Amino acid sequence: MGAPLVATSTPGIYKRGSRYVVRYRDPQGRQRQRSAATLAEARLLRAAMVADVARGEYRALSRITFADYAKTWISTYQGRTSRGIRPETVADYGRDLDKDAIPFLGRLRLSEIEPRDIKAYAAHIQGRGVRPATVRLAIAPVRALLATALEDGLIRTNPAAGLRIATVDQTGPESEKPKALTEDELRRLLSHVPDRWQLFVELVAHTGLRIGEAVALQWRDVDVTARRLSVRRRWYRNAYAPPKSRYGRRTIPLTLGMANKLTQHRGPATPPDDALVFPSRADTPLDPANLSDRVLKPAAAKAGVPWAGWHTLRHTCGTLLFRHGANAKQVQHWLGHHSPAFTLATYGHLLPDDAPDPTFLDTVTRSGSVNQVSQRPAETGRNAAAPEQTRLAI
Repeated sequence: MGAPLVATSTPGIYKRGSRYVVRYRDPQGRQRQRSAATLAEARLLRAAMVADVARGEYRALSRITFADYAKTWISTYQGRTSRGIRPETVADYGRDLDKDAIPFLGRLRLSEIEPRDIKAYAAHIQGRGVRPATVRLAIAPVRALLATALEDGLIRTNPAAGLRIATVDQTGPESEKPKALTEDELRRLLSHVPDRWQLFVELVAHTGLRIGEAVALQWRDVDVTARRLSVRRRWYRNAYAPPKSRYGRRTIPLTLGMANKLTQHRGPATPPDDALVFPSRADTPLDPANLSDRVLKPAAAKAGVPWAGWHTLRHTCGTLLFRHGANAKQVQHWLGHHSPAFTLATYGHLLPDDAPDPTFLDTVTRSGSVNQVSQRPAETGRNAAAPEQTRLAI
């Protein structure tokens, strides 16, 4: 049996244990009650409830739990914008709810969840020593779920709306920065890759493809005559899906050497256009994780770069493009980023010594005219070589 109610000096407010109980009557005259942590909070809550009833704005709060609502919500959620939401994102939301949110928040009624509960959930996730981005991803479906619950009239306010979650990167200041291989490191890594997988790994490094994009390549995507490779889809969670974003659908130039190697790889039998360029022995899509464990990681360890993974090859491609004269807009398109600013923010720290030689400024200052400058450093910006002229030195 619970602790008894003790009347306070404020009518309609009682104390039970360390919390306060607020009693009021709804528009039908039925007695309702809510709880609060402090007497001041209880007074504000009762005043709000009485005022809502008087204005005809009172809305009874749902008794449904977070867990019960989540099961219905995930099966019907279609996003919160006119663009909708990708099925794979909904699948990610469902996985995160089942794995983390429901075990932590599931027994609470939707109407009982407060901002401090959301903060506690964030702290719970962060306690695993994960990156801030992982915490944000875990909270995303909770925010969306509560926003829908508000629209459905199940809660009065969204406890996650506008809530700022303070996160600290516990994985070290360098962990968020992408690592790239030097040209020598890339050559060493490739030298340790088994012959069967040499071309696949080399193609990922040449093109900067996301691993899911490389796995999903069909021969229809490869034009060796024009030396172009088209990215149309990706392999994601054991199914084909559109590229990660609309910017991911792109065309990438191939070097002459890579075009010739792909021609040899296709062979005289000429597989049909809808055949995978790099299938498994069973003619199914490759498993990136399995291939990493069996092929890439052992080669990386032998090459002295045990930290290298599939995404490292993508970062290596971006870095080499910058170093060999491509500008931010060209690299953005090549890698399928959403903006040149994002590309620069991602790769800028990898180019600490690439500032142009400032010697020409002395000449400008002495002559007083830019037109009298006789020599200038090689262009690396607007007039840089187009991506198709860039040669990856591996």
